Amino acid sequence: MRDLTPSSSYEGTRARVASYFDGTATRVWERLTSDAPVSRIRQTVREGRDTMRALMLEQLPADLRGARVLDAGCGTGAASAELAARGADVTAIDISPKLVEIAAQRLPQGLAGQVEFRTGDMLAAELGRFDHVIAMDSLIYYTQPDLEAALDGLSARAGQITFTVAPRTALLMGMWHAGRIFPRADRSPTMIPHDFRRLNVQGLSRVGRVSRGFYISECLKVTA
Repeated sequence: MRDLTPSSSYEGTRARVASYFDGTATRVWERLTSDAPVSRIRQTVREGRDTMRALMLEQLPADLRGARVLDAGCGTGAASAELAARGADVTAIDISPKLVEIAAQRLPQGLAGQVEFRTGDMLAAELGRFDHVIAMDSLIYYTQPDLEAALDGLSARAGQITFTVAPRTALLMGMWHAGRIFPRADRSPTMIPHDFRRLNVQGLSRVGRVSRGFYISECLKVTA
């Protein structure tokens, strides 16, 4: 049985991700996830993220009344709002207090009673059990052992997990190696590409891939 205690590598990566999103990236992500004009490169990322979010939400029932859903790594809250609009009782958690604050501000007033915003670790057992977990681009920074342990831990408390990984494509692998060779202080935490066929996770299946310019991500699902 796999050890589900967070490893030192998981905790180190989580700290780097938190520092990035609460630092130089806050304004970038606030703008990227809005309707404000952005560069052509960032527009492809915006379109890719919108397409991926729609694909992930398609994996959940249209009617979520009575269901408890965890938005793990909620960011600025777009998925949380859509889940609440379907009737779900949503726990939206992110390690960045600044992004959680933006998410809470953006939530339509009529949905306020259906979303609990929290800052902290998306894997915390104290969050309880869920019918569904959605983790969009929030597990893409972790090593395979940490990713597998995270999914095992969430699976023990959820009926279904829909999440994304960075796929092992030639383009992404090239970017990954370039990032390792040319580090930069304000660079985002490095994504770690994964081949889903090599992930040792029970109940894992592939949903689909989204590729829009500089956004390349693969949607996977774990069903209990």
